[in-house]
Order: sequence, then C-alpha cells, then structure tokens
Amino acid sequence: MSTQRPAGGGRGRGGMFRTKTVEESIRDTEAPEHALKKSLSALDLTVFGVGVVIGTGIFVLTGKVAKENAGPSVALSFVLAGVVCALAALCYAEFASTVPVAGSAYTFSYASLGELPAWIIGWDLILELALGCAVVAVGWSGYIRSLMDTAGWHLPAALSGVHSGHFGFDLLACLLVLLLTAILVAGMKLSSRVTAVVVGVKVTVVLIVIIAGSFFIKGANYHPFIPPSKSTGGGNGLTAPLMQLMFGFTPSNFGVMGIFAAAAVVFFAFIGFDIVATAAEETRNPQRDVPRGILGSLLICTVLYVAVSVVVTGMQNYTKLTVDAPLADAFKAVNHPFWAGLISFGAVVGLTSVCMILLLGQSRVFFAMSRDGLLPRFFAIVHPKFGTPYRSTVALGAVVAVVAGFTSIDVLAELVNIGTLFAFIVVALGVVILRRTRPDLPRAFRTPFVPVVPVLSVLASLWLMLNLPAETWLRFAVWMVIGVLVYFLYGRRHSRVGATDLR
Repeated sequence: MSTQRPAGGGRGRGGMFRTKTVEESIRDTEAPEHALKKSLSALDLTVFGVGVVIGTGIFVLTGKVAKENAGPSVALSFVLAGVVCALAALCYAEFASTVPVAGSAYTFSYASLGELPAWIIGWDLILELALGCAVVAVGWSGYIRSLMDTAGWHLPAALSGVHSGHFGFDLLACLLVLLLTAILVAGMKLSSRVTAVVVGVKVTVVLIVIIAGSFFIKGANYHPFIPPSKSTGGGNGLTAPLMQLMFGFTPSNFGVMGIFAAAAVVFFAFIGFDIVATAAEETRNPQRDVPRGILGSLLICTVLYVAVSVVVTGMQNYTKLTVDAPLADAFKAVNHPFWAGLISFGAVVGLTSVCMILLLGQSRVFFAMSRDGLLPRFFAIVHPKFGTPYRSTVALGAVVAVVAGFTSIDVLAELVNIGTLFAFIVVALGVVILRRTRPDLPRAFRTPFVPVVPVLSVLASLWLMLNLPAETWLRFAVWMVIGVLVYFLYGRRHSRVGATDLR
C-alpha cells in the first residue's frame, strides 16, 4: 500500500474538516497493538445481522403498531421500513467494502466528510448502540420475570426495574449486560458461535409462529386491511411530532397515513443491520463478505417480519392484540399455551443475541475513535491473548449495565431511532462525496444508481425523523452539544491526524 497521500485527500483543508484517508485507516489496522483478530466469514456476518435485527421488533412491536397505528396493514409498514433500511444498506455495503475498518459510519465519515462530522457520527453511534442495548436488556428482563412468575418465582419490586407505580433497579438486565460483556472480551469467534446457536433457536421459533399460526388464520380478521383513518389530535408542545410543529401537519393513525406512522415505529425493529459494518476489520475477506452479510441479513429479516405480521393479525383481530407479548398471547387466545410458552422462550433467547451484538458494535466504534486519538488511546489496546478491544468493551459494558438497571424503555427507544436515522443520512452523503473525491479507490461493491439511491436514502430517513417527537430532537441535540464540547476540549487536541498535520 502506498504511503503517499492520494490526490483528492482532504488534509489540506485542515482544522475540523481534515480527513483521514482510506489508506491511513487500513494501515492503522496493521499496527500489532491495535490489530483486531480476523476470524469472521460471510455466514458469521449474516448470522450477526439476523441476530441483532430479529428481537424487540418481531416479539413486541408487531402487536403494538397493529393495535395502535395500522391494523392488519402493519405488514406494509414493515415493508416501508425495510425499504428505508435497504437504501441505507446499499450505501453501507459500498463503504464497508471500500474501508474495511472498525467503526462503521464513524470511519466512513472520517474518510469522506472530515474529522468533526466523523466525531459527531461516532458520538451519535455510541448513544444509539448503548441505549439500544439498554432498551433490549430491559425487554429481556421483562420476559424472564414473566417466565419466573409462571413458575411461581417472584423478584422483589425493588429489583424489577422502573415501572409505573414504583422505581427500582433492574437486576436481571444489569446482570445480562455484564455476562455478555465477558463473552465479548473472550473473543469474536466465541461471540459468533454463541450468536449462531442463539440465532438458530430464535429463527426456529419465528418459523414456528409462521407455520403453526397459519393454521389459525381467519380471513375476517383482515377486514378492513387498512382501517379507517383516525386523527390522533397531535401532541402538545414538545410531545408533538416535529413535522406537526414545523408544518402544522396533524398525524393520524390507521388509514394510509397510519401505515407511514407505523413505519416510523417499526423502524426500531430493523436497527442493527449496520452493526455488520462495524465488524469489517475482523472479517477474513471484508470486500466480499461484508456486503453479503449486510444485504443478506436485511433481506431475511424483512421477509420474516412481514410473514409474522400477516400471520398474527390473521390469528387475532388487531383490536384485541396485546402490546407486551403479542405473539405469545395470540396463541393463548386460540387455546395453545404450549406454543405461547415456546415463543416466550424464543423471545428471551432472541433478545440475548441482540444485546450482545449491540455491545459489540458500540465497543468497536469506541475503539476506532480511541485509536484515532479522539478519545483516550488507553481504550485502543487489544487483549494480547483474545485479540479483542477489551478495555473499551469492559468500560462501555459497565456503563450500559448501570443504564439498563435504571432505564425506562419508551423514551430511550425514540432516541435510538433518531440516532440511527442520522447515521443513515451521513453514510448516504459520504458515498456521494467519496465517489467525487476518491474515484480511484477500488470498490468491491458499488451502490447502484448514485446519486439517486443515496438521495432517496437521505429523504426517507429524514421523513421518519420528522415523525419523531420534538422532545426526542431536543434530547438528541443536547447529547450532540455535549459531544461537540468534548471534541473541542479533548478530541481535536489529541487527534493523530491533526498531530501529523503539524509535522
């Protein structure tokens, strides 16, 4: 690899928008003390993708959005959300095959947009993945407590988390995060094997829902497929969607607009396919395998989501679906408690893998930022035996464990959504910019119809963001302001790229 700076490199712009070339990023992965072990295949990546995507959405959100937003047409909402993710996935696939380095959107942004935008997206990803893991851990804890209650075991309220009526510490969620952190420290191959077993179990459970549930479908439950529109009246002040505050547009449930409203909610169900890109540096043949892992996992999950939503809304009228455990309760409603129990078990197993892979992605982003000097280099050292970024993994695992112990799901889920959509926008813009500034780069996978696909990805992501409450935007803005302060107080002065510029 040539050590000369290629034409079109951005360091000449200097300051906050200096870029780190693809060649420099790849050279950093070859330094012994910062080199991650390459052990993953395309199958491992696809399993990771399916493992993180199939979780809260399919086991929880299906009933919630069918009952409150879209009725049986929730299947179309899953299709819409899948299309938005597919547009972003095509952009991620090009970047991951061109820049096979840990850090995902952060690394891509550093190569195309510059240091400050890269910092902002990295800071955003840390928030997204940490809160996403905390949310899923709390959901996992709820299923475990449900199974324990069925067996006659009950946790004290003080150790059962934050619920309406009392405030407590969620012991089970905290312990889950700590256990998964230990597994991640022990190595990627062990993590991939654990994930493969877990994914096998939960995909089997999902297929059971589809196959067994299809025998209980009643055609009458699909009528009307798109229920009549009902105005929600909108929110008040910061609880209103930003679109309502900006344009006076009052959101509605059901009807055609209800399908779009539901898509903004079920988008949470797809979060995680981009985690595949964070493992690019630990893949044996990233140029070929990462695009396969990203697109393959997204396709599999979209098909399963649509099939499950069609079956569940056919088994039970959408108005009678439960919000907490819709799949299990649908089988209880047709007098098949055995299948309901099996589904609850599958949910517990499934959410375990989601937590682990979100932790994995978060630690890799943090590791990449530390290796670049934007965060303390102390966290960029890999374990001499396991070849994993153990310091960043342990530190972040401890923080997420505490957050999971004291978290409340609803608010955090919306923050995860806005963080992910923001990352999608940055990656899509980065593809267009890098095509212009570095047309010479070898691209094993090329996003089709550039700039049309990236522009559509930006517009679709922005549309979903505008459907989120203004208070979510406000919280996100506060987190970003804190991030910018950290960058100017620490990151900019310790940047390795900046230090090279001064020589």
